[in-house]
Amino acid sequence: MTVRRNITIAVTGAGGARMARFVLEALIKDDRVGQVDLMVSAAGRKLIAHETGRAEDGDAATLVLGGPPRVDKVKVWDPEDLAGGPTSGSYPSWGMLVVPCALGVVGRIASGTANTLIERAADVTLKERRPLVLCVRETPFNLIHLRNLTQVAEAGGTIYPMIPTYYNVPQTVDQFFEEFTARLLAFIDLPQTDYYTYSGTESPAHRDRAGHG
Repeated sequence: MTVRRNITIAVTGAGGARMARFVLEALIKDDRVGQVDLMVSAAGRKLIAHETGRAEDGDAATLVLGGPPRVDKVKVWDPEDLAGGPTSGSYPSWGMLVVPCALGVVGRIASGTANTLIERAADVTLKERRPLVLCVRETPFNLIHLRNLTQVAEAGGTIYPMIPTYYNVPQTVDQFFEEFTARLLAFIDLPQTDYYTYSGTESPAHRDRAGHG
């Protein structure tokens, strides 16, 4: 019997907050995932509102998805609640994704400064030797950014920048989101599709979009 995972996802104040919708939707639909623990920072709410035109208040899952979840799989946590379940290593969690991850959040994780539940959950994830994946969205990096990113990587985290693929010949912004989501979930052993998988010459997506084959 396959044990379904509990996965934590945090959304912070970095550009590309729409990516969180694609990742959250995929996790909700995946039968290998039992529960998604969701946290959206105040800055993350502002970014989602800015990028989508939605009001930034209300339920976090509804804000990210653009409507209420279709299944009862998402547990929302107040990022200011430092007594929430994810503050403890005994809270069941497979690991944590931060999508997108602001570099200020990276700095606080790197220094062990847990001002919010998001940072504390990341700290717990590292200390419990669970996967922590930070999807940063910034360019260029200054030396402070690079040192903080290196420190998180040395502590066991993975830096997974929101960089688009080009060999799949994306035609729309949504295709970039879809492709990144597929690659990210494959990275954490939740493969979704082989549509974007490079075969040595091309991928099915490239063949369809570029008219090859």
